[in-house]
Amino acid sequence: MRDAAERLGVDWARLDAELLMAHALGHSRSDMLLRHMRDPVPAGFATLVERRLADEPVAYIVGEAEFFGRRFAVTPDVLIPRIDSETVVNAALAAAPDPRRVLDCGTGSGCLLLTLLAERSAAEGVGIDRSPAALALAGNNAAALGLAYRTRLLEADWTQTGWADALGRFDLVIANPPYVESGADLDASVRDHEPHGALFAGEDGLDDYRVLIPQLPALLAPAGAAVLEIGWKQADAGAAIAAESGFDVALTRDLAGRPRALTLTFGESGG
Repeated sequence: MRDAAERLGVDWARLDAELLMAHALGHSRSDMLLRHMRDPVPAGFATLVERRLADEPVAYIVGEAEFFGRRFAVTPDVLIPRIDSETVVNAALAAAPDPRRVLDCGTGSGCLLLTLLAERSAAEGVGIDRSPAALALAGNNAAALGLAYRTRLLEADWTQTGWADALGRFDLVIANPPYVESGADLDASVRDHEPHGALFAGEDGLDDYRVLIPQLPALLAPAGAAVLEIGWKQADAGAAIAAESGFDVALTRDLAGRPRALTLTFGESGG
């Protein structure tokens, strides 16, 4: 692991090496560190390191990522869950402490929706995605977490007319839509491996907000809330789009102090 970390040469190289070694051994990282540090190096470890040296994300190599203290299976069909997105969960729980119906627009791995359902045992959720592969993965994650009976997954695309006609209204709508500018300079591990359809949203990264936000009033119950992840430079522009649709907007910052989530609620006049 020390040799691999030296070859990887980044600040988090030791953690990457540990995760790859644990995967090669077939143990959790904590179990490996406690009980298997004297085990022989598995033959497949070198191949895993080579994949990481080619900028493939560790989560795709090992097939899972941690989010809000739970493990989610991931594949290159979905974005890798990131700690920044935990801000959306915290903001959603603050905005709708006891939701009965939750809608996740662009569910991907299901990490946002399933985390909220796990945190609120009375809630039921609907996750939509335009990718059948993403929906299949989210279904597997729902089953692994024992949440399949409270989860409904549907193939739908919010850019298409009528996608939400039969969904009804929700106490809480969450989304981590594409919000990266088309010309953004991304790390190779993101640019070359994560799904572009879940990343890019036009020249200014706001295309999907312009389409999705005006549709939210018809999806929210009168006292409902929507929580959207944003890029850290998009707070003002995103809030302006939301205000045009009649929403009051509150900002939540991530652990690094950067703008990360917008909470949209109806004013006193309702929605």
